[in-house]
Amino acid sequence: MHIRDLPYSDPGDPDVRSGPRFLLWLGRNQIRGQLKSLSWGLLHQCALAGLPLAVGFAVQSVIDRSAGRLALSGGLIAVLGALIAVGDTMLHRTAVTNWITAAARVQQLLARKTAELGSALTRRVAAGEVVAVSTGDVEKIGWFVEALSRFAAAAAALVLICVGLVLYLPSLGVLVALSVPVLALAVLPLLPRATRRADVQREKAGKATELASDTVAGLRVLRGIGGEELFLGRYRRASQEVRKAAVRSARMWSLISAIQVLLPGVLLISLVTYGATLARDGKIGVGQLVTVYSAATLMLFPLRHFEEIAMAYSFSRPSAQRAVRVLSLSRVARPSTVDAVPSGDLYDPATGLMAPEGLFTAVVCGDPDEAGRLADRLGGHAQPAVAREGEAEEAAAPALPSVLLGGVPLDELELDAARTAVLVQDKDPVLLSGTLRELLDVPSSGRVAAADALSAAQCGDVLDALAQASVDADGDPMNTRITERGRSLSGGQRQRLALARSLVTDPEALVLDEPTSAVDSHTEARVAQGIKALRKDRTTVAFASSPLLLDLADRVALVHDGTVVAVGTHRDLLRDEPRYRAVVTRETDDEIAAAAPGTNEDIDAIETIEEIEERA
Repeated sequence: MHIRDLPYSDPGDPDVRSGPRFLLWLGRNQIRGQLKSLSWGLLHQCALAGLPLAVGFAVQSVIDRSAGRLALSGGLIAVLGALIAVGDTMLHRTAVTNWITAAARVQQLLARKTAELGSALTRRVAAGEVVAVSTGDVEKIGWFVEALSRFAAAAAALVLICVGLVLYLPSLGVLVALSVPVLALAVLPLLPRATRRADVQREKAGKATELASDTVAGLRVLRGIGGEELFLGRYRRASQEVRKAAVRSARMWSLISAIQVLLPGVLLISLVTYGATLARDGKIGVGQLVTVYSAATLMLFPLRHFEEIAMAYSFSRPSAQRAVRVLSLSRVARPSTVDAVPSGDLYDPATGLMAPEGLFTAVVCGDPDEAGRLADRLGGHAQPAVAREGEAEEAAAPALPSVLLGGVPLDELELDAARTAVLVQDKDPVLLSGTLRELLDVPSSGRVAAADALSAAQCGDVLDALAQASVDADGDPMNTRITERGRSLSGGQRQRLALARSLVTDPEALVLDEPTSAVDSHTEARVAQGIKALRKDRTTVAFASSPLLLDLADRVALVHDGTVVAVGTHRDLLRDEPRYRAVVTRETDDEIAAAAPGTNEDIDAIETIEEIEERA
């Protein structure tokens, strides 16, 4: 795999049973790259190992006054130098390639999972954790893959050097061979503590990242209520906790580094002392002593890779575990058995909600969170049932049944078919950066033009604002760039542009979660009328509590405690259903108790709503 070939046509099906298994899966999928790194690393390390032999040969040649052998040793040193340069260059190239390709594979897997889960992802995993996984954790996982490339070569080279020294000069070679495992494994008792400190640091860093992300996303609101200093103070405290945790972690790793400098130093001193005694007694030659000493010195370089692989694994293991936590989330509950995109009534067996084909159905929920969960379910994002308060987890009900479209379970559809069949617009939709034309260039049926969708969503003032803000787009609002997440637009403008994008796609069933919550009542009435007109004879579901939108719906369903308890028109429910009236008119419990169906209070409420609609 070469960097120029990225992205992968298929990143594969990862092993998400645990973090270490995920790392092993990554290694297996890069076996060719690892073998290349191992080959170049062996060339580099073996050339380094041969250098002391050539130097010792040269020293002995000078002592013996042999010009021929000195010239031969000089040529050998030159060849080894060239091999060291080539091996080191290619080792670095292949190792970094392994790093980048592994990180790219993980990023593709995360992007694919994000596209699969959609808005349900942030309901099941914190947004800050998703950001941390897709940025810092991806780099740490790639670092482990890169370090593994060099470590394998270093470990193989150490074995070869030790065997060679034992064969070359047993009296000193045995000392070196026995010392190398001690040097390599001396820091193992400290690794668990270092790993725990690193985990604490990453946990605090993840919380700080999540806090920063939430603060930036809500900065406009915080400034409106004067709360930015409060949240900035919280972030300062969180960042200081991260700093303290990082210092504690760094102290442990510096101790490990110090040990790996101290122990080799003790080995070299012992080797020189013992070797000098042997050379003085005439048991070994000076050249042999220089050869063994040089080899032992150069062995310190591959020994450093043991520390690096330990650090890389300790950092990448929790990172891989976080990646696994995201990648293990699943939308599809059962294998796909349906190929075609179904059509028909949209029905949720869990709540009893029915959205007949071709009608505009409004859904009223007293709990906004319940509305969001139900909207996700209608989009095919099956969620396991949660145990009620006071129940044990084991007592929780089994997974809720899938939503049906035309009698076909949505979780049995392929992802593309499910997205074509049902589209869910979240309560807080995201606008990606780019031009307005690019924003509306989405997969669609082709039956709804962008101009018609913008008109139905009442985006005329948005187009005028974009045309005035256009500098190099010739005054064409379609060519005007929209900043990241549409931050240059108001909340109502962002909401209407997102609605226009959803209308362009023209799915079999369109689910809108509070599509007009950020606009005024006059615009809300026109938007509701535009949606109903454009989506005529198409299934549309809108979660709302606004009387203006509810009165335009063909049918309204009231969901209470996770079950549909009433269905009818807005006016009928307003007159006959106290719970519905409490949500829509914001009545208090005392007012509900005082009012009975058919009383003057109900009629007054209806007349008030009619007045609002007339003014709209």
